[in-house]
Formats: sequence, C-alpha cells, structure tokens
Amino acid sequence: MKKYMLVLLGAGFGLFFLQAHKPPENAEKGSPNFVFILTDDHGWTGVSSLMDNRYADSKSDYFETPNIDKLGNEGMRFSNGYAPDALCTPSRRSLQFGQNPVHTGNVLFKQNYSPKAKQWLTIPALLKSINPNYKTAHFGKWDLRADIYPEDLGYDESDGNTGNSNGDVMLDKKTKWSSLYLNNDPKKTETLTGRAINFMQRQAAAGNPFYLQVSYYATHVDIQTKDSTYQHYLKKQKGKKHDNPGWAGMLADLDAGIGKLMAMIDQLRIDDNTYIFLMGDNGAVEFLPPVSNRLDHPSSFSKPMRNYPLRGGKWTLYEGGIRVPFMVKGPGIQPHTYSHIPVTGCDILPTISELAHNKKTLPGYLDGASFCAAFQHPESGVIKRKEDAFYFHRYASSYPHSAIIDSNYKLIKFWKTGKEELYDLNNDIGETNDLSAKMPGKFKQLNDKLMNYLQQVHAEILDTALNGKKQKGDDD
Repeated sequence: MKKYMLVLLGAGFGLFFLQAHKPPENAEKGSPNFVFILTDDHGWTGVSSLMDNRYADSKSDYFETPNIDKLGNEGMRFSNGYAPDALCTPSRRSLQFGQNPVHTGNVLFKQNYSPKAKQWLTIPALLKSINPNYKTAHFGKWDLRADIYPEDLGYDESDGNTGNSNGDVMLDKKTKWSSLYLNNDPKKTETLTGRAINFMQRQAAAGNPFYLQVSYYATHVDIQTKDSTYQHYLKKQKGKKHDNPGWAGMLADLDAGIGKLMAMIDQLRIDDNTYIFLMGDNGAVEFLPPVSNRLDHPSSFSKPMRNYPLRGGKWTLYEGGIRVPFMVKGPGIQPHTYSHIPVTGCDILPTISELAHNKKTLPGYLDGASFCAAFQHPESGVIKRKEDAFYFHRYASSYPHSAIIDSNYKLIKFWKTGKEELYDLNNDIGETNDLSAKMPGKFKQLNDKLMNYLQQVHAEILDTALNGKKQKGDDD
C-alpha cells in the first residue's frame, strides 16, 4: 500500500466534525507523510503570483517567487487564508495544538499553560496514535517560549528550543534590521533545507511514514541574502509598493530553498502522492523603519504600504497582519484553482487528521476544523466549525485590540481608545470604509458575538487591555 506525503509550507477556528469528508479520490488509503513548512513574517502579497484572482494587485510588483508560484499553479490557493494571530509565537502554538491563541496563551503561556501543553493533542502525537511507525521532526524556528521543547510534543528529531536569534547573524537587537548581511547561508535557509532533505531521504529509504515541519527563519529581520541575489534586485526596476532589494533577495533565497524541497519530492518519486501546503505565520511588517546601516532603505509613506491592498501588518489585526499566503497541492486537487472559503492555521491539525485517515474522535477542545471539503468543492465545500466566526485577541500589546470575522463582515475593537470599526471585506478588502455608524444593527450583532466569546473563553482583557499594560516579549 502506498504511503502519502503532505507538505505544509507555512502562517482557524472550529471543532472537527465526526462526519468526515472523503479525502481526494485518487488518494489511496495508507499512512501519509507530512511536511509542514512555515514561512516567517511572509505577507499576503509577498509572492509574484496572484493570491486572489479577483484582485490584480494581490501579488508583489517586485519580488520573484517562481517556486511558490509553481506550487500555487499546480494546486489550490486559499485567498482567505488566515494566521491564528498577527505575531509569531501565538501563531506557532496554535499550529501545534489546533487551538485559538486565546486558549494557548500569549506571554503568560508558561505559568498558565505549560503543564496542559504536554497533555494536549499535537500533530506528531496524533499521527503516532494512528500509526506508531511515524517518524517526526522539526527544523528551524520553534519559538513557543514556554520551556516546551519539540520532543515534549512528540518530535523525534529537532533543533531544540530555537528562536529568532538562531537565524540571525548577531544577537544585538539594535542592529537586527541592518547592516552587512550578505552571506552564503542567509537566515540558515540552506542549512534547514539540507536537513529537511536528509530527513526525507532517510525516511523514504526506510519506508517510514513521517511528519516533517520546516520553520524557516526568513523573512523575519534581520535582513540577510546572498550577494548574487542582492545584486540582481539592485539592478531590477523597483515596484510601487515593493522596492527593497535586501528583502527581495531574502525572499528569493527562501523560495529557492522551497524549490529544492519540491525537487527532492520529485526525485524520491513521491510527487504523485504528496500534498504540499504553504502558509505564513503572520503578515509582513508594514514598513521598514529608518534605522542606520541597514541593507534596505526606509519605507516611504508617500507610496502604497508594503502589504497593499491590505491595511496594516504584523502586530495588527487588520488584514495585513493576519491574511497570509496559504496554498495546497496534492493528488485529487485540481491545478490552478482558487478557493475563497476562509481557513486558518488552527485547521492544519484536523486537516492532517482527515488526510491520515484517522478514525478516532478528536478532542472537543480543538478550535480548528478540517478543510478537506474545499479540495473537492473549492467554493461550496462546507467546513463544519465549533464557532461560526473567526476570533482574534491581541491583549498583550501596546495597543490591545480584538477582532471578529463573521462571513464578509469584520469588527475590530481597540481596548485603550474605545475605537470600534466595522468593515465589509467583500467590498473593502483594504478596510478603508468604516461602516459602524451606517450599519448599527450589524455592528451590534458582531460586537455582541465578540464580547460573548471573550467572556466565554475567559479572555484576559481587564489588566492588560483596559489598563494598557504592555507584556515583555510581545512585539518580537
């Protein structure tokens, strides 16, 4: 019986339903292999192909990502793919546990949630419960920041409890945006790709089903790239929203690493039973600050911002902070298709569960839901969720705010200022037209749902949000 491979290139809410959808028709029963590759601070428009076929500007006007484009062209793009949070660490916890960040904690995770985390279901534990022969590995940025190591969650191999500094040239935060970062292994992309390839080769040769997560350090600052890549973008005509040769080079080097992984899948002759997902952990930073000795010049406020047509970026719950590249390729998935069904990173665990032919009931505390239905029906597939809306809660922040996305409407609530905004994302993807005064009924409906949810999950809002206390480590 053939084994299957799911590659998740990574950055959801709802209960996995008992009446599971049938996996893609030409996916035989067996023990799938899974590779989850997560990109860092990778904005929705940080690719050179359209992330949404309804918007001509839903791609970069300067960056080049031929391998990511190839992945999308050979599979399905989710135009409404959301990271669980607008920040690295809470998103990464949610991906491991299939839960909303409000459940897995933020900076208070260590004292409040660490004991539970070692008991919660994780992707490696799930797969080993289905087939004990699974081999699992995590390479790259871990960053759960809670003294929880990959092996605690079921990984057989890992780099350990790594964070941003493990992908940097130096540890000095004052220079992290800058200077002479031209090298042959930028952001350790070559090293991580090599380790991932070696792991796949060993497991394929041994006939073991496996799960592999590759969490690239790119494109988080500091800005690093190969000199040859940098020189290419120095000579290239700049775009209106993207014009940073260092950042473009870093993304291109990342894309090349992804291409090597895809090529190895072909070389191992497992491409016909391999699912490939790509996801970012959160949106890109909205602008480059005026720091001296940087490889790239500061962003200009007189031109479209870096996540345009989306508003905002990393650290904010505007679309630029949470809508990310999200695509999947695999057997039974029609090439060059788009799905506008909303999905999130919390859905990864339940989706893997279904593709791995799990027959057991998943725990009721999960927030994610399998989106396998979208593979067969890109526009009409029904994803059965515990909640009928997506909820986001950025409480440990200098500007604490929460958001709800319910169908095409989105409400954002800022706790310190009391400002509340309502948007129709179908007609205003850039969140420029606040409808809160024009649609009081819809505003009340979403506000009530958001407040009820936050109270239901015992969200921390009084001490940190209403009093505006900033928690250490939140803004990395």
